[in-house]
Amino acid sequence: MSLEQNIMVELKEAMKSKDEATLRALRAIKAEIIKAKVEPGANGEITPEAEIKLLAKMAKERRDSAELYETQNRPELAAKEKEEIAVIEKFLPKQLSQEELDAEISAIIAQVGATSPADMGKVMGVASKSLAGKADGRAISTTVKSLLAK
Repeated sequence: MSLEQNIMVELKEAMKSKDEATLRALRAIKAEIIKAKVEPGANGEITPEAEIKLLAKMAKERRDSAELYETQNRPELAAKEKEEIAVIEKFLPKQLSQEELDAEISAIIAQVGATSPADMGKVMGVASKSLAGKADGRAISTTVKSLLAK
């Protein structure tokens, strides 16, 4: 079942249970899917990879917003963002733990033959593609930096 079909099923369930937070997040996901499908060159289709990228982007936007709201002492708005993050993450692949991330990036470093922090660009290019949706870009970047600095 495609992401769009899953979203529609979940949307119906959220409407029946009158779950406002879930409804808000699912409607946002549905809107982003529709927007992606009507973009030039999309031909009314969206690939599973593009779906994951779209969901990861949405989760990141909400994390950043929640962080901003917390620094501005707006806990009620931060709570709304966190509720939406929880719903979005249900549709994303399981995130890697730090140990799994270290192992994956170590393998990538060995694969590309990186030896110093100057090779970070090579490693990040491969790591960003292979770990898309499985880990946050910021976590990938800090892990690559720390492993190349050794």
